[in-house]
Amino acid sequence: MRTSKRNRYSWAAIAGSGLILMFAGAPKPAAQDDTSRLRVNVDLVQLSVAVTDHKGHYIAGLRPEDFAIYEDKIPEKIASFEEGSATGSRLNEIDVSSGDSERKDAAAVSKAAGVQIRQVSGSSVFILFDTSNYMYRGFVFAQDAIADFVRSMDDVDRIAFYSYSRDLSRATPLTTNHYQVVAGVRHTVAGDDAALYNSLLITVKDASRLTGRKAIVVFSNGPDNASSVPPEDVAELAQSTGTIIYFVSTHQAQEEPVSTAAFERMSRATGGKAYFAGTWRGEKRAFASIREDLGHLYQISYYPAPNPNPGWRTIRVKLTGHELQKYHIRTRDGYRLSQQTAITTASNEIPVGNFDAK
Repeated sequence: MRTSKRNRYSWAAIAGSGLILMFAGAPKPAAQDDTSRLRVNVDLVQLSVAVTDHKGHYIAGLRPEDFAIYEDKIPEKIASFEEGSATGSRLNEIDVSSGDSERKDAAAVSKAAGVQIRQVSGSSVFILFDTSNYMYRGFVFAQDAIADFVRSMDDVDRIAFYSYSRDLSRATPLTTNHYQVVAGVRHTVAGDDAALYNSLLITVKDASRLTGRKAIVVFSNGPDNASSVPPEDVAELAQSTGTIIYFVSTHQAQEEPVSTAAFERMSRATGGKAYFAGTWRGEKRAFASIREDLGHLYQISYYPAPNPNPGWRTIRVKLTGHELQKYHIRTRDGYRLSQQTAITTASNEIPVGNFDAK
C-alpha cells in the first residue's frame, strides 16, 4: 500500500486543511458511485488545536493573543477564535488574579484587533465502523462502545454513522438526533472483505464539504485487504480539508505492525490520536478519551497571507509568552493548496480533482 511522496496520487489537494470551501453546482453524494466534480474557492484556513501539559491534561482559558500561527514561516493573523465546550485547567498557576472581568477585557482587545470570538458551535463527527469479517469477534461489544460514545456527545454535536466492509454504507446521515444514530449502529451486520482506506477516503470527502470542527472516528480491527487507495493519500486529503482522524482499534490490530503504523501516522498528521484496546472496557475508555479531546479543541481560523508556494504548505502553531512554552500543541501540520487528478478504486472512479483555488 505504501508509495513514495513523489509518486503518490496528487488529488489530495482539496484546498487547504480546514479551509472554508465554496462549492459551485456540486450535488450532495448519495451513494458510493458519486461522480460529481467539485469546484473549490479557498477563503479561510481552519485549525483545530489541542493544548496539554506534560501529563496530558488539557489547558483551557487561552486567548487569541496566546497563539501565533505561521504558514511556510509566514506569520498569519487570526480571524476567528473559539474555545472548546469542556473545562480543563484554567491556567491558575500562571496568573491567579486573572478573573472573568480580565478575560472579558482580553476578549474585547481581540475583537478590536479584528478577531471574531465565536460561541461554541459543536462538532461534526463521522463514525466509520468496520463490519468486515475481521470484526466477527467482539462485534456486539464494539456496537455497545460506539452507542455509548454517541449518547455521550453534546446535543449541539452532529453525528453521522457509516459502516464498511468491501463497500461503504452511509447508514445514518449527519444529524443532531443521536437516537437515530444509535439505531443505525444497532442495525449493522458483519460483512466480508475490508476496504478501509477506500471507505475512509469517501468519508473524508463528505466531511470536506463542512466548515467548523469536524472529525472522523474509525473503529477498525486493522487489516485492509480490498483497498486501492494508500493510507498516505487519505491522510493528505484529511490534512488538506482540516479533518481530524481518530482510530479505535482492537488489540489484534496492534499486533499487526503495518496497520498499526498507518493508523498512528494518519492520526498524528491530522491532529488526532490512535487507540489500541484489548478489551471492551478499553474500547469504551478510548471513545471517552476522544469525546474529551473534541470538547477541548480550540478552533482557530486565518486568511492566508500572500504566499507564492502553489503546493504543500506547512503550518506551525506556537504559544506566545514564556509561561506558556511548557505546554504542548497538537494540530494538523499543513495542507496542499491545489492539484488536479482523479483516483480510481477497485469498484469505481472517485473524482476529487478539477479544483480552482484562490
